[in-house]
Amino acid sequence: MEEQLGEVLDNLLGMLLLEGSYDIEETEESFNVSIETKDAGRLIGARGESLDGLQLLVNQMVSRKMGGAGLALSGAEGYKRVIIDVEGWRKQKEEELAKSAESWGKQVLETKQPMDLEPQSPWQRRIVHMTISEMDGVESESAGEGRDRHIVIKPVK
Repeated sequence: MEEQLGEVLDNLLGMLLLEGSYDIEETEESFNVSIETKDAGRLIGARGESLDGLQLLVNQMVSRKMGGAGLALSGAEGYKRVIIDVEGWRKQKEEELAKSAESWGKQVLETKQPMDLEPQSPWQRRIVHMTISEMDGVESESAGEGRDRHIVIKPVK
């Protein structure tokens, strides 16, 4: 699969006329792609929306190249999800989100009032949910639909 992933990345970056390089690291759950380019902003986009789209596109293209083994989100056996980071942006964002989630959780513990967060992408909500799940006395749940989907952090009753 790593070979097919490399072909997809070469083609996409070429079509986007981006100069740079990438590294692929395989883990048990996924292929982590780290892209280095001077034009990172174009790949990341506002609030990471372009990066999310690129990641979805790459996952679908690799799936198709693999003979339709299933989309990354389907959990098809033998298929690993591709996670793309550009210039360390995603990793930095995950660390920032985890710190913010801890702060929000502490605030909810102090005030005993639920807190509605701004809408976030699925991977960002996942980071917040994981961080809150490790805290005692607070819990989180997703609310809303589509672009308005957000997290509510509340005290445990």
